[in-house]
Amino acid sequence: MNGAKSLVETLLANGIDTCFANPGTSEMHFVAALDQTPGMRCVLGLQENVVTGMADGYWRMARRPASTLLHCGPGLANGFANLHNARRAQSGIVNIVGDHATYHRPYDPPLAADTESLARSVSAWVRTTDQARHVGRDAAACVQAARTSPGQIATLILPSNVSWDEGGIVAADLPPPAVPSVDAAAVDQAARLLRDRAKVLLLLAGDAVTVEGQGLAWDIAQASGARLMVDYVNGTIARGSGRVPLERMPYSTDLALEALAPFEHIMLVGAKAPVAFFAYPGKPSAQYASTTQIHVLSRPEQDAVAALRALAGQLGAKRAPIPSPGERPSIASGAPTPERLAQTVAALLPENAIVVDESVSFGRGFYRHTHAAAPSDWLHLTGGAIGAGLPMATGAAIAAGGRRRVLTLQADGSAMYTLQALWTQARENLPCTTVLLSNRKYNILIGEYKAVGAAPGPTAMQMLDLGNPDLDWVKLATGMGVEAARAETMEQCAELMASSFRREGPFLVELVV
Repeated sequence: MNGAKSLVETLLANGIDTCFANPGTSEMHFVAALDQTPGMRCVLGLQENVVTGMADGYWRMARRPASTLLHCGPGLANGFANLHNARRAQSGIVNIVGDHATYHRPYDPPLAADTESLARSVSAWVRTTDQARHVGRDAAACVQAARTSPGQIATLILPSNVSWDEGGIVAADLPPPAVPSVDAAAVDQAARLLRDRAKVLLLLAGDAVTVEGQGLAWDIAQASGARLMVDYVNGTIARGSGRVPLERMPYSTDLALEALAPFEHIMLVGAKAPVAFFAYPGKPSAQYASTTQIHVLSRPEQDAVAALRALAGQLGAKRAPIPSPGERPSIASGAPTPERLAQTVAALLPENAIVVDESVSFGRGFYRHTHAAAPSDWLHLTGGAIGAGLPMATGAAIAAGGRRRVLTLQADGSAMYTLQALWTQARENLPCTTVLLSNRKYNILIGEYKAVGAAPGPTAMQMLDLGNPDLDWVKLATGMGVEAARAETMEQCAELMASSFRREGPFLVELVV
């Protein structure tokens, strides 16, 4: 068999059965091998940043990697932003990048690039395969690297002659490396601190915000008087009725400093110490007081649930009932506001839905109004590179096998980066509802402009405003094959959302805000 056939069969043997692709000439032998080998679901994205975003969303719900297929260095560069977000979300991705034949590269053809250097910026593991007989071996190692706790991007670069040459060998499944064990000393130190009834915040991320992790953290908080909060940059979190009503770290540095001011100690459980997204004149980078002590119960690559279980055992924490968030709210009415949209989502969200939140500035207060929603999983923009929401929703829907409704709360400016994902939703007939927040401006940038001490004038607004002409999301969506309608009141939005939840395929609501 040739190298490409050994690649596909090795991926399948190692548990990779989904490939998000935007192939080019250098990948045609891989495409042919996919055509000839049953078992791989191939999903086309019309731009590489859609492909990589879909792979990110897939990992977050499936907790196992999918493969991408990207075309040479420029294709990898096109997919870079959502690979950056995936790296920050600690998502595992088997990132396959085609390249020029090894003997063709010295001629410096137009698409030639330093693909390895590009890949290393977002990948924990990078390898260029040099011979067809090594493709299977390298593919198995790539999968193993992607599955390394808590999840990593692993990039395999395949020159085209390595794909078409004969001599490929299928490699057997390689088990992922063991998850690093819990640090007993860290657990002991945390237990001593909590027994002293110090003013402690447990900042949760990763597996600590799964249903089991939250429950253990709540038991610890009840036994010790500690408080809980979830990291702002967190890939996936279990939310809604029956889950702990956790508040999210504020985005704003001023609000974050205020929220963390009561605590003398911050204990990190799968999280990083909170820092501002950006520097601002006269404001600190760290979002906690200089006198606050930072402790690590578990690092992101360690088993946060095991660490919490060990800590609960040391404290003798008993199972504590999860506090009720109260009754589900009723549908809001009137003009759209962040609070009214959150209330309406809480009222209508189907059981076991997936919520993809790229609402950016509009949705920073959604948490406190959606604790009483039906149980659901929320996926967030993690790396700050906008354009993640629509592709991530697409990949999440595929990972869920079309059995869970996906609701995307999507800002309009960031949606323009990857609106091609709507086409893939239509082609795959995915159960995706998008509420497109149409304020026709980069509202987050207007806020950031003011945060550095300036008020935007006419020239600045030319770069921050999305009007003249207005984006027409009903036409954009229908042009991609997704049925859509516009809402200007919460009553209209609620009616369209509820109707979309009863559909099999995708639907977009353009909510004018």
